Amino acid sequence: MEQLIATIEKGQPFFNAIARNKYLKAIRDGFISVIPIIIFSSIFCLVSAVPNIWGFYWPEDIDGMLWKAYNYSMGILAVACAATTAKHFCDAQNRDLPKNNQINFISCMCAAIVGFLLLSSDMISDATGELSGLNVAYLGSKGLLTAFISAFVVGIVYKFFISRNITIKMPEQVPPNISQTFKDIIPFSVSCAIFWIVSIAFTSTFGYCFAQGVITVFQPLFTAADGYIGLAVIYGAMSLFWFVGVHGPSIVEPAIAAALVSNMTDNMAAYQAGQHASAVLTQGAQYFVVCMGGTGATLVLVFMFAFMAKSKEMRAVGKAAVVPVCFAVNEPLLFAAPIVLNPVFFVPFVLAPIANIWILKLFIDLLGMNGFMYTLPWTTPGPIGTILGLGFQPLAFVFLALILLVDFALYYPFFRVYDTQKCAEEAEVSEEELAAKNAEKAAKLTDAFQGRADAKSVADGAAASLNSAAAAAKAPAASAGVVNGVDLNGKRVLVLCQGGGTSGLLANGLAKAAREADIDLTTAAEAYGNHVDMLPDFDLVVLAPQAASYLTDLEKDCARVGNKCVACRGKQYIELSQNGEKSLAFVSEQLSK
Repeated sequence: MEQLIATIEKGQPFFNAIARNKYLKAIRDGFISVIPIIIFSSIFCLVSAVPNIWGFYWPEDIDGMLWKAYNYSMGILAVACAATTAKHFCDAQNRDLPKNNQINFISCMCAAIVGFLLLSSDMISDATGELSGLNVAYLGSKGLLTAFISAFVVGIVYKFFISRNITIKMPEQVPPNISQTFKDIIPFSVSCAIFWIVSIAFTSTFGYCFAQGVITVFQPLFTAADGYIGLAVIYGAMSLFWFVGVHGPSIVEPAIAAALVSNMTDNMAAYQAGQHASAVLTQGAQYFVVCMGGTGATLVLVFMFAFMAKSKEMRAVGKAAVVPVCFAVNEPLLFAAPIVLNPVFFVPFVLAPIANIWILKLFIDLLGMNGFMYTLPWTTPGPIGTILGLGFQPLAFVFLALILLVDFALYYPFFRVYDTQKCAEEAEVSEEELAAKNAEKAAKLTDAFQGRADAKSVADGAAASLNSAAAAAKAPAASAGVVNGVDLNGKRVLVLCQGGGTSGLLANGLAKAAREADIDLTTAAEAYGNHVDMLPDFDLVVLAPQAASYLTDLEKDCARVGNKCVACRGKQYIELSQNGEKSLAFVSEQLSK
């Protein structure tokens, strides 16, 4: 087992490179930026559809108002995603450009929206046969793949022209905002012209729009991904990457992001039409089935640590991690236990998510349970998210109990092995400590018996102590807020992780420690990818362990604004999050470099 893990670990640099790929990162970060749209729209789905289970139906006008909020948020999801992906891809492109010749991300966002609309919409005929309006069928989740394509084409075109200074240059007397507008005209026009030509050529050749063509090409992959083998590969890989210390969702999720959302939409449409919502690969399934308690389905494991372990260390880790894990922030358990790179937990960490998603597919395919139709925040406690996401179906309660039982059965034998190991280690340490204490007592008794205390040395020592105290009294008092010679007052620290959850552990811990020490220190937590525009407002940026692979890119971002950055290791990050004194010392150390 250890040899297998060592072999996998050798590929960590390659996995880190994949996680840092600017195309995958742009998809992931752009998709994360539109999650509020998905959650907002799902609230109205829940309010409108869930009461139907108990035979209650809203009046038609109220139901129409509820679905209006859904249609005008979820219905334009791809339009928004084209813009947000373009923005994040633009940020990545700017890292390779001089500070005084950057791509205007706002112009990129506008070009990506125009390009997406050209690729995904056809002019339609009204009752008189006149061309008018837009075909909106692909402006929602069905158009996500086309949105990504639009964003990447725009970013590439803009970089080509801006990096070569192929722009309209205005005299120095012209205000910068006006000059920027003219600077963007050529790349904007070329981008839109490319999309316009491609849309005309594609529609003329195939008889349908480009967005439909993209779906046609990728549909077999989506279908395969929704099968038993596809689901095992996707979620087994996600856990495997995390196990070797690379944030698995950063590698896997961009490839399936479009399917996760479009399948949720298809399930909702099927349910409304009175049909079976049969898609398994959905965002809700990933949040509340595969990642119940975080990657590796660690919800049951943290309760084992907290309440079943005989090892004092394991119980302490479990009790400290149980609350975060309940809200799907399981890094305290992954790094403090540790689970990451711990051979004992390799098998259940990879198999539990696969078992959970397979059981979900069995319930959907064989028992007729509807798949996930509603999206909730990923921090919703797993059991609650499972029941709500499945719409309070009676089978959902049976399903939830079964996967918790299966996860317990998978983890328990390995938990017991690890608990036995830790107890043995603690017993050895206790024996060594007892022997050391006995030796110390024996030495003191020997000294007392032989009467070897030197009175002169004692007097000299006392005099030296008095002199030191007098000197300290004369010295000026240390300024409040100074830690290890660094004044932390007025300093600002930004903590970044993948989703903004783990970063809150350290940011909140720092803020609490600063308040207790009466230090004017500002902290904030954010997801990596949303940080670029925030950097000028902070003095130090700290990367959580799962985002450590982005340090090289972050160093480039920080160099542009003149602040400092650092990446934390796993156990170090957990210790800093729990020890305010050490976290303040850590910040002062980084700022002094």
